[in-house]
Amino acid sequence: MDPLAETTALLRDLVAFPTVSSDSNLAMIEFLAERLMAAGARVEIHRDPGGTKANLFATIGPERAGGILLSGHSDVVPVADQDWTTDPFAMVERDGRLYGRGTCDMKGFIAAAVAMAPRFAERATGRPVHFAFTHDEEVGCLGAQALAGVLAARAIRPSVAIIGEPTLMRVIEGHKGCCEYSVHFTGLEGHGSAPDRGVNAVEYAVRYVARLVDLGERLKARAPAASPFDPPWTTINTGALIGGVAHNVIPGKARIDWEMRPVQPGDADFVKTDLKRFCEEDLLPRMRAVSPAADIVTEVIGEVAGLIPVPENEAKAIVMALTGANGAGTVPFGTEAGLFQALGMSVVVCGPGSIEQAHKPDEFLALDQLRQCLTMLEGLGDRLSA
Repeated sequence: MDPLAETTALLRDLVAFPTVSSDSNLAMIEFLAERLMAAGARVEIHRDPGGTKANLFATIGPERAGGILLSGHSDVVPVADQDWTTDPFAMVERDGRLYGRGTCDMKGFIAAAVAMAPRFAERATGRPVHFAFTHDEEVGCLGAQALAGVLAARAIRPSVAIIGEPTLMRVIEGHKGCCEYSVHFTGLEGHGSAPDRGVNAVEYAVRYVARLVDLGERLKARAPAASPFDPPWTTINTGALIGGVAHNVIPGKARIDWEMRPVQPGDADFVKTDLKRFCEEDLLPRMRAVSPAADIVTEVIGEVAGLIPVPENEAKAIVMALTGANGAGTVPFGTEAGLFQALGMSVVVCGPGSIEQAHKPDEFLALDQLRQCLTMLEGLGDRLSA
């Protein structure tokens, strides 16, 4: 079968698995495991503690260090409340585009990598190729963090990683980190006519948000002079403030969901230290003066390192040669790449499709992008015999 037709058929199968992060990805992982084993891969499946999610790690070629890792996440974002014109989990081909949830983010890359597995098996006589398909990237890179722990304990692991997030097949050597938090406020409920007798959790949450806004402005002055990112500074975004039950009730509970995207590790420490001091020295004493049980608890949803551009990067050199690119850039969105870089691998992000289509209704992947990805992977296969 023609590689593009084979990959398109496989992508149709993958889209049909509704692997929204809140649900299990096991069926898709088991399907991919069967395909890879049929190609001769040595396959491992690592389940999460709950047993409903799993990572897949597979190898084709010799059992030696220095292999090339092809990585993608299996989960997709929800489709609820989105106005799709077709069934999001039934891929539709129209006008040179493949429509369906996850086509570009990022099952298209996974399909291309797996479709190429038999060809890799014919050529990987000198250097192994690895496949890493993870769970829960969209909600904090949880699967990749677990897989990184598994790989860190091994003497034999890859030295190069290609993360196939949608970049329009551009070579990306850097992106910011992503830290996500939920802050839970516990106050004291009461009648709205006597606000001083209660602890208004929403009002204290608002004060916290105001501090986040202030920190966001202060971070602009900390931007490194040669920052390659746009914007060049660490950003903070308040995604949600939830609390209260009625107009005349002092809310006893509130929650803030917020994120930070650091351009340098010191910025994260700067923000967290400031917020800890603000809570301990300002907010909590006021709250506990009324109710000793009042509290502020920060839940870490995920803290994922960014991908730092480095002068010597074998992954960049390989992918630039394969794609014909004459340079590498950066992107504002986060990926799992920093986790693999922290293991000592050289890493780039390069994959089919545009991030502009990700997370939206009628998400699509252009067939031309998939064709370019297959050309890159075909060339990669030729390097595995060296």
